[in-house]
Amino acid sequence: MNFERFLVNFSKENVKGEYDIIIVGSGVAGLTAALNAPSNFRVAIFSKGKLNDGSSYYAQGGIAVALGPDDAVEFHIQDTLYSGAGLNEKSIVEKTVKEGIERIKDLISLGVKFDKTDGNLALTEEGAHSKRRIIHAGGDATGKELETTLIRIASRRSNVKIFENYDLIDLTTNGNTVVGGAFLNSSNEVEIFLSKYFILATGGAGQLYQNTTNPDGVEGSGLSIAFRAGARLMDLEFYQFHPTTLKVPLKRKFLISEAVRGEGGVLLNNYGERFMVNYSELADLAPRDIATRAVLSEAKRTNADIFLDFSPIGEMRIHERFPTIYATCKEFGFDITKAPIPIEPAAHYFMGGIETDELGRTSLENLFACGEVACTGLHGANRLASNSLLECLVFGKSCIEAILADSSTDNVVFDGSNELTFIEKPDLSFSRKDIQQLMWNNVGIMRSGDGLEKALVIIEKWQKEIKGMFSQSKHFLELKNILVTAYLMTYASLTREESRGAHYRFDFPNTSDEWLKHVVLDKLLKRSAVLIPCNPRSLSVNYRGVKSGEVIYRDVNTEASFKRNH
Repeated sequence: MNFERFLVNFSKENVKGEYDIIIVGSGVAGLTAALNAPSNFRVAIFSKGKLNDGSSYYAQGGIAVALGPDDAVEFHIQDTLYSGAGLNEKSIVEKTVKEGIERIKDLISLGVKFDKTDGNLALTEEGAHSKRRIIHAGGDATGKELETTLIRIASRRSNVKIFENYDLIDLTTNGNTVVGGAFLNSSNEVEIFLSKYFILATGGAGQLYQNTTNPDGVEGSGLSIAFRAGARLMDLEFYQFHPTTLKVPLKRKFLISEAVRGEGGVLLNNYGERFMVNYSELADLAPRDIATRAVLSEAKRTNADIFLDFSPIGEMRIHERFPTIYATCKEFGFDITKAPIPIEPAAHYFMGGIETDELGRTSLENLFACGEVACTGLHGANRLASNSLLECLVFGKSCIEAILADSSTDNVVFDGSNELTFIEKPDLSFSRKDIQQLMWNNVGIMRSGDGLEKALVIIEKWQKEIKGMFSQSKHFLELKNILVTAYLMTYASLTREESRGAHYRFDFPNTSDEWLKHVVLDKLLKRSAVLIPCNPRSLSVNYRGVKSGEVIYRDVNTEASFKRNH
């Protein structure tokens, strides 16, 4: 597949400003980076919508951190490695768990109000955690408390400029160095902003699927933008589906936090049986990949809905711990204190992303990534619950540490232009819903080689239809970026011929030690799918030469790579 380098038309006349650091994304990762930047740095935060429109705001469960009296950093590390099914980078896990404790202290000093019991941080348990180590705020409104506090502080910083409703479409480069970004503003005009350093914190890709907990705009464009500019991507086959969302017709599925089961809630089939004991020795606290497949399997076996029962928690504790879940379920006619509620899985979190080293540096000079858009190696094949906000905090700061340690004195140089065929109102044979349905059916919770092959053929067809076109429409440009990300996720899923963590294939149902490697996609390599041995992966800035590792003989730049069933 030949990918377009740029999706918008631009020239030097489109340049509207220059900063020391540009941060794209206003979730916890991006805001953490902004607040750690020195006051003498000119910082710009660009948000696709409003500042609190991303996934961080909706995070319910909390943040995993080893602060309990019976807990230890070593226990948290082991739980993370267990959930990651052998693909975690241990050094990254250790860094995140250890530094995460200090980042929580930073949040408390900034005024984040975590829930407390008898003057101490209140701790709860979630799936695959061996200890109660999840701190939370507002019961089940942790993300809202973090975002509200961080946005308030960032908005007061005199060195921070905030741009809302600016959609990043392309990265501009000078050789292998990122020098800026091309945005579509709220008036659908292209504006270019230059910067010495560029941090992508654009979030995940849930809106690639028809059922997702992610809000609008979270569709993986950051991955496409980085890849087309030359950045390497890693572990794109690993997408986590959350086992429990409220089964009602919503565009964005309402998440029922895993903390519910951590507090004692249980999954039931239509006969009122606790079926999770048949699927895992951890029963209702099994890792998310196991719980999600169990919910699907049990629903198929019984040909009926699956339910989540809150009653073991107790009515008083439900009101105290889950006020948001209680209120939302009540809006749809469900009283969680009285009866079990119907649930279903939905796309939730991306373990893969832009490959980074231990400080958030990518394979492109001066480009950094943090949060869900990045793949640090922390999560491996399956994310441990509530490690995501911890990663945002740790690597949001690490990106700034790397920038401050940079000794280069090069000035930003931009002298580029691009021209595509302008189409005012493209008439397409497909829509975003078609992409979402294809991804859900073929690149979803359970996959097969035939289904993945079919998806690649269809996505290629759609890409050819819109190639070379430019329209000053956010919807159209999002569609082009989405197709690239969808193709790469499907390609990586077809490459990994085993089942591991969140990646399950009917045709390769077993886990194989031969696949204890990362699938890395690099547009600039002769052959693009590279298997790099994990744990430890070389994590210095010099690791990018790919001198070790087996090369897979499949090339995302060659359409004849796979056997096609046209």
